Amino acid sequence: MMKSNAIRKDSSHPSGLDRTDRMLLRLLAERADRSYVELSELVHLSPPAVHERVKRLRRDGVIQGTVAKLDGEKIGCPLLAFVHVLTEGWGMTEPILSLRQLADVEEIHTATGDTCLILKLRCSGPANLEKLLSRIQKVKGVQSTHSYVVLGTYLERGPIPEVPASINHSGSDNP
Repeated sequence: MMKSNAIRKDSSHPSGLDRTDRMLLRLLAERADRSYVELSELVHLSPPAVHERVKRLRRDGVIQGTVAKLDGEKIGCPLLAFVHVLTEGWGMTEPILSLRQLADVEEIHTATGDTCLILKLRCSGPANLEKLLSRIQKVKGVQSTHSYVVLGTYLERGPIPEVPASINHSGSDNP
């Protein structure tokens, strides 16, 4: 049996991923519940070969986890907001990191420009957002916040690997 690391030897992509790896990642990013059989049909490999590749991509940390994408409105959290946080000095302090414990905080990013941190929040409504902002503003080191409430979302996804234009979703080359 060929070791899965040998599969990548002829990779010319800077990421070290070959075309099949990138296609598998794209297919899984679109729908993570695809079976190895379905993936194998789409990339023209056997199910065991696909399983080995996915196992290697997990082991190498390329695939960091598999999560369910939840509908905020259907779980009672329809309000989506981004909050820019201005802090004293560098923003990533232990009090700021404690915000990770709040269920309404989906993401925390350090940033350049007019802000130090960008928080992605999802909550039940304006009153909940107001309470959350009050809590954030009381964190030691926070100077100010600027909030942006989302009116509509037209695209929300994680990174998707580049797949050469000559490959379509059926896994075959276009003429």
